Amino acid sequence: MTDFKIAIIGAGSVGFTRKLVADILSVPEFAEVEFALTDINEHNLTMIRQILERLIAASKLPTRITATTDRRQALDGARYVINCTRIGGLEAYKHDIEIPLKYGVDQCVGDTICAGGILYGQRNIPVILDFCRDIREVAEDGARFLNYANPMAMNTWVALEHGKVDTIGLCHGVQHGGQQIAEALGATAPGELEFICSGINHQTWFIDVQVRGRKIGRDELVAAFERHPVYSEQEKVRIDVLKRFGYYSTESNGHLSEYLPWYRKRPEEIAGWVDMSNWIHGETGGYLRHCTERNRWFETDFPKLLDEADTPLDPSKRSNEHASHILEALETGRPYRGHFNVRNTGLITNLPEDAIVETPGYVDRFGLNMVAGITLPEACAATCISSINVQRMAVHAAMTGDVELLKLAVLHDPLVGAVCSPDEVWQMVDEMLVAQAEWLPQFAGAIDDAKQRLARKSVPTRDWQGAARRVA
Repeated sequence: MTDFKIAIIGAGSVGFTRKLVADILSVPEFAEVEFALTDINEHNLTMIRQILERLIAASKLPTRITATTDRRQALDGARYVINCTRIGGLEAYKHDIEIPLKYGVDQCVGDTICAGGILYGQRNIPVILDFCRDIREVAEDGARFLNYANPMAMNTWVALEHGKVDTIGLCHGVQHGGQQIAEALGATAPGELEFICSGINHQTWFIDVQVRGRKIGRDELVAAFERHPVYSEQEKVRIDVLKRFGYYSTESNGHLSEYLPWYRKRPEEIAGWVDMSNWIHGETGGYLRHCTERNRWFETDFPKLLDEADTPLDPSKRSNEHASHILEALETGRPYRGHFNVRNTGLITNLPEDAIVETPGYVDRFGLNMVAGITLPEACAATCISSINVQRMAVHAAMTGDVELLKLAVLHDPLVGAVCSPDEVWQMVDEMLVAQAEWLPQFAGAIDDAKQRLARKSVPTRDWQGAARRVA
């Protein structure tokens, strides 16, 4: 048995926290760990603690659960810290979507780049630095920070470069994309599909795909997706990019469409690229609508969740989320291969060295060992570099409180640049800064000036719900 402490920040995300804990407890050696849950929402924290305590009791495990709104107390002595936060909550996120719409920027998710993702990063970065300070001061020496929160690249970038904490960024886009490819090709048995993915988070590319040892080329993969009865309708952007670039993207249709300058630039064309069967396929503000509608789902479903927690854990239902597999590899030495977000340092030869890349690596008792020397296809690298340049400016703006640099970051965003003029960008960013001022301490000295500029604003806006809004 291995006895150590795992802190989960943002543990009030009930469903995801339950999944992480269940996954980790599927490792027999981890029965005696302590989970220290922390969140600013005491009500949610109480609910997830009750669910987990019932689950542990049903499984007859000696696992300890603590819950506190005092983050430093939760981090005290922790060997691993997992971040699942959403800084500003839905109140701030609403501004990320609705203000850019007034300027013609139609986002599906808005949590990585684009106008919404960049401002989300500005809210995150001061808090990530606070997390890192606490980890350095009170966590176990050498504690690892596992970041699940978006914007993934910016959060990981600042934690490594400025927070000075050993950080790995984790996402499930690669796993989900691999499952799609396997289904499209009819390679659903374990081990039939093998692949290498590389790029940056949410723009990672399946640069080598093999089924039973046979390499799959572009034409075969395109044909497989075009004949699939579901994906052919839901993944139009991804299929189009596959045809033109030659490589499939890990990211959902809605996400990918907002990272590129081509698919959401003309309102009259957007509907042809999205599918309204689920928000993730490109609906305007789809993720905001989904989160808002589900914001209190655990209130009505809580009795059901408690009942389900009375069923003992089934290790065979362990998910493919990276966290439990990384901890298992580090603590037991059983190796694990995955795709992780880390600083580049030669891992991808044709992306900047300072960038946060998502690329293959192996974990064992000796740590995280990344595969170096991968060269992306030129078109894939070009789209990644555009986003990296935006991310870099956004990180530096957040660290310095430089409003002009923040505006330049938004101006250089691929979709924003395809839609907005410089004057529109300058006014849009001022409006977002004023609306989100309470979560942006680094810009406190600039808010009054932004308000004054808005009082004499000259750029017209419009009351627009977007081109692909679901009708209730």
